[in-house]
Amino acid sequence: MIDPKYLLDFEKPIAELYKKIGDLKKLARGGDINMEEETRAMEERIDALRTEIYSRLSPNQIVAVSRHPLRPTALDHIALIFDSFTELHGDRNFGDDKAMIGGTAVLNGIPVMVIGQQKGKSTKDNIYRNFGMAHPEGYRKALRLMQMAEKFKRPVITLVDTTGAYPGIGAEERGQAEAIARNLREMSNLKVPVITVIIGEGGSGGALGIGIGNRVLMFEFATYSVISPWGCASILFKDSGKAPEAAENLKLTANDLLGLKVIDEIIKEPVGGAHNDHKTASENLKTALINNLNVLLAMTEDDILKDRYGKFRSFGEFIEELHD
Repeated sequence: MIDPKYLLDFEKPIAELYKKIGDLKKLARGGDINMEEETRAMEERIDALRTEIYSRLSPNQIVAVSRHPLRPTALDHIALIFDSFTELHGDRNFGDDKAMIGGTAVLNGIPVMVIGQQKGKSTKDNIYRNFGMAHPEGYRKALRLMQMAEKFKRPVITLVDTTGAYPGIGAEERGQAEAIARNLREMSNLKVPVITVIIGEGGSGGALGIGIGNRVLMFEFATYSVISPWGCASILFKDSGKAPEAAENLKLTANDLLGLKVIDEIIKEPVGGAHNDHKTASENLKTALINNLNVLLAMTEDDILKDRYGKFRSFGEFIEELHD
């Protein structure tokens, strides 16, 4: 069970049940009474209530789940899914960006290149990882690894989890926009299969910088948007308090994006979100990766390029009207 202190605001009814379980255990210890049956029944009620709550989350609540501090990171998934992961460092130009990780690995016997944005798990770790917001050297490192993968004919798998690229002065001075734009162009022309997975937050150009794939998969409670609800509300409504309204209109949930053909598949999360069960979440991701990779590996290089081009040309919906 997840520590009650990590429950989100909309999970307060669950917090009350956790408190009752604590009371039962305290009573059992104090009076030497067997309360296992009562405790088990309470835990089943928690599971049922959590299932009900997560079946009707609003977009703003899904944003909270995608940002949960215990949500599995790129390195968490890599450890549970891939074999023989060897991290590679540096962009061969400026430095090694700790917010962008990548390296060679093996997936179900297939050599691959894995690249992802990495958030921290504590204040100190988040500072080290720059909260998952990559600098230009992070995107240049990612591109270097993708080009290496193409040279050795390894499929590329990218794990997206960022609020956006780092907007600091140093990043801008070192060409943040150019680095992302170049990645968009070069990823479009990679002759090896590329699978992108939105594992948490997919924010703005920072996400797109490693997001041009033949297949774009997305976890059930992840988000993918041009801007955060708070940023959108501040700009459009001049009031960040209207973030829930902005979240509704941004169409940032997996179900919305699947309907718009921005993503190709939704990966099911465990009851209560991926943060409740890392192992099951990673197992679901591994199955999806293997299934999609098997399809893409059967394609020729020309077919891979056409497939990726066709995917991005099919985004969205439009209506044509004829006028006299």
